[in-house]
Amino acid sequence: MVYALHLNGPLQPRGRWKADECSIGRALDVVGTRSALLILREAFYGTARFDDFVERAGVSQPVAAARLRELVMNGLLERVTYQEPGQRARRGYRLTEKGAGLLPALTALMQWGDRWLAPAGGPLAILHRECGEPVQAELRCSAGHRPEIGELELAQGPGSLTESP
Repeated sequence: MVYALHLNGPLQPRGRWKADECSIGRALDVVGTRSALLILREAFYGTARFDDFVERAGVSQPVAAARLRELVMNGLLERVTYQEPGQRARRGYRLTEKGAGLLPALTALMQWGDRWLAPAGGPLAILHRECGEPVQAELRCSAGHRPEIGELELAQGPGSLTESP
């Protein structure tokens, strides 16, 4: 089996164009470090305090501070004020809608790691709280079909800067 997308219309042949304005590249510019992804993982797991991000993501304080600053600057996390009983008000972090939009990508990474890197199965599972069944990240077309890689094609999107590459 060939594990590649079919190139549609003006994208064929592949040698005629470069993926310079690639959304994957843009996304990696924002979350392309291991520490950023681990901090986002922790935010999805409910972590909000700086010290907890350091401990749970296994990163140093300077790395956590830099990644949190970048994630806030890029709109994936926001700073919030919280206060524990008997303590002074402190600042923490919370996912924004933009940050929450990364859950399918992180779920796909988790599933990939479970399948290919954890022969006995992954240590955690994401379950649908209402029915208890595992949640899966998967590709679906707008009509609801689940295509295989060989059934997919790459075409120019609405944000294409030129008529043809």
